[in-house]
Amino acid sequence: MTAECGEALSFFLPHEKEIRKEPLGGGIVNDTWRITLHSGSKYILQRLNLAVFPDPVAVQENLHKVSEHIHSHLPDLSAQLNRHFKPFRLITHKTGVKSYQDSKGAHWRLLTHIDHACSLPAISTTHQAEEIGATLGLFHQLLATLPPESLTDPLPGFHDTPLYLAQYDRVLSAPENFEAEDCRERIEQHRKDAFLLENARQQGRISQQLIHADPKVANFLFSLDGQKVISLIDLDTVRPGLLLHDIGDCLRSCCNPLGEEVKSPEDIYFHADFFAAVVKGYLKTAANLLSPGDRALLVDSAWLISFELGLRFYSDYLVKNCYFKVSYPEQNLFRARIQFALARSIARQYDKLCALIQGI
Repeated sequence: MTAECGEALSFFLPHEKEIRKEPLGGGIVNDTWRITLHSGSKYILQRLNLAVFPDPVAVQENLHKVSEHIHSHLPDLSAQLNRHFKPFRLITHKTGVKSYQDSKGAHWRLLTHIDHACSLPAISTTHQAEEIGATLGLFHQLLATLPPESLTDPLPGFHDTPLYLAQYDRVLSAPENFEAEDCRERIEQHRKDAFLLENARQQGRISQQLIHADPKVANFLFSLDGQKVISLIDLDTVRPGLLLHDIGDCLRSCCNPLGEEVKSPEDIYFHADFFAAVVKGYLKTAANLLSPGDRALLVDSAWLISFELGLRFYSDYLVKNCYFKVSYPEQNLFRARIQFALARSIARQYDKLCALIQGI
């Protein structure tokens, strides 16, 4: 891999030499390195996962459009909302080419590095939760002025829970795929609930625009003291979708204080105070984007995205881990059980969580 990294870096920065290359292993889709040059400058080098993004050229074009749109609209909006936000930029070849294809067919890109920032596997305070909610709201405000038709959908069918359920049914029909009875029972128990957001969308009750589509905790960059969110990264997935897809996914991730790689799924719980803080932060910066239907389904969206991700992890486990990267064969099964446990915790607190929203 060192040779391919070197090839890619030389393509974008032909006259620069690296002194250090550090793998950043938090992601479960792309491969990422932090590159430090002799000059002291730092960059982020990534190899795209073609199994996830079969059209890497379109992904790169999207990323360029989104990042440039954010840079052009951020100054006015960040001042208006009193938010400090540091977006990255895509580094292009001198000819304008936005990605590099190596000798093995892999596609690479180079991004500017966001200094004095760190990612967290989980949050620990309501202040951090409110910061994340406010930043997601700012991001949605920025995307609201970018026409959805200007981008190519990088992941058709993403967050289409009924579609994931149909794919699961096809996987389960294989004679060898009768494992993990607890996961199968959970899916069967909530089969009809998979249509909750899709039904609301068809009825025109909830809001649609461009969304991030993967606003988990690790994609929010904090200041080094952990007190301020200063960026939102991994924009490959930006696509047309429901605001509730993003808000639900953010809540699913942020309100799980134990993180997603705990030893025992039974310990997982959904933190109600973090939930209230994320929603409070979001409403500070993006209340105008939410319809009454969106507000009514905030708790449901967190439950559904938890269930959906459990369904996706379990399906990927059954097909021998083709989508999500794993470090051992049962990891996606383990991840599925964590998400299903989180969904159970949300369901147990449903009335309490709805009451918290009414008080914000």
